[in-house]
Amino acid sequence: MDGDPQFRISTLILAGDLAKRQSSEIEHERQVAIYDLTEENYFRPAKDPEGPYRLELWVIENRLRFDIQTEAGDLLGQFILSLTPFRRLIRDYHEICHSYYEAIKTAHPSKIEAIDMARRGLHNETAELLLQRLQGKIEMDLPTARRFITLIASLYLKSSKDMTGIGGGRG
Repeated sequence: MDGDPQFRISTLILAGDLAKRQSSEIEHERQVAIYDLTEENYFRPAKDPEGPYRLELWVIENRLRFDIQTEAGDLLGQFILSLTPFRRLIRDYHEICHSYYEAIKTAHPSKIEAIDMARRGLHNETAELLLQRLQGKIEMDLPTARRFITLIASLYLKSSKDMTGIGGGRG
């Protein structure tokens, strides 16, 4: 991508039900995911002027709604993404992250490496699906898509068991 600092998310806000406080562990995972995403990203809506952008995310009936705004908060547009195609991948991602966390406690390094490679592969597969689903609507690079997947996965955390090892947007 062109790396233009104008085409980026400067602020990301979880809105509606997503804004409700969770356990401190889950809240921490979400804040880390948001920080990683806003710290480094490439985000370019197809029909909107240059940013940087303020982005509000909502989950409404298993759909992720992107409210794309100027930094001042003026609405530029909305995009709704069905999360149904991601459900199995996110569930599998949670399971493999849990397996990875358990493996690092006692497993041989080669097993840990194999699980981590599988985790990265699944993360990439899910990020590629996101890029496909956003094609023609929002342009982003693969590292940004991976960070979005880390954030989306964190939105579905329900317990400490679910969150173990979920971070990995960079890896």
